[in-house]
Amino acid sequence: MTEEINTLLFDLDGTLLDTNELIITSYLHAFDQFYPDRFKREDVLPFLGPPLIDAFASVDPEKAEEMVEIYRRFNTEKHDMLVHEFEGVYETIRTLHENDFKLAIVSTKIRKTVLQGLALTNLDEFFDVIVTLDEVEKAKPDPEPLEKALAALGSKPEEAMMIGDNYHDILGGKNAGTYTCGVSWSIKGADFLKQYEPDYMLDRMSDLLDIVGVGRR
Repeated sequence: MTEEINTLLFDLDGTLLDTNELIITSYLHAFDQFYPDRFKREDVLPFLGPPLIDAFASVDPEKAEEMVEIYRRFNTEKHDMLVHEFEGVYETIRTLHENDFKLAIVSTKIRKTVLQGLALTNLDEFFDVIVTLDEVEKAKPDPEPLEKALAALGSKPEEAMMIGDNYHDILGGKNAGTYTCGVSWSIKGADFLKQYEPDYMLDRMSDLLDIVGVGRR
């Protein structure tokens, strides 16, 4: 139990929301416009997490911006059909909110898509602070997005935790000086995340309540 933590910074995709199928199919759709049948599902898994432009630029810098636009059009169209929160997320976030924890979203997605996901799952009422790719010059694992969230919440790094499903969440937390927490339902697997030595790992979202001492405060 870490009672000194009063601030929780959450990644969105793959952490609170199951957007894996949406992201994978969006990548495959974009790539198929330029490289038919070249990319399989397993080929796009390394692209999950970092900003879209970085992922596409690693394949073809000249066509990256065009691929981002194709990806986003498809992603927006299919979003509400394919996205839902992971089990226990709504109840856990609501409980944290009711216990006066400071909560923020820190995402590498653009703001429009983040707001769409939060509204779809009714999580929007719990997050007053949302830091997206639109508000920063450098994305996670750079500490800038976390530092902006902490400043907006009036919190110090040593009383905060970054929770996420990918390496850039864990490294971002370490770079910003917060506690870090991985989630075992990461599409890349718990063992992948453990390589980056997060302070905690969640098997269920409700495990977070025990870590921060809800019910024993």
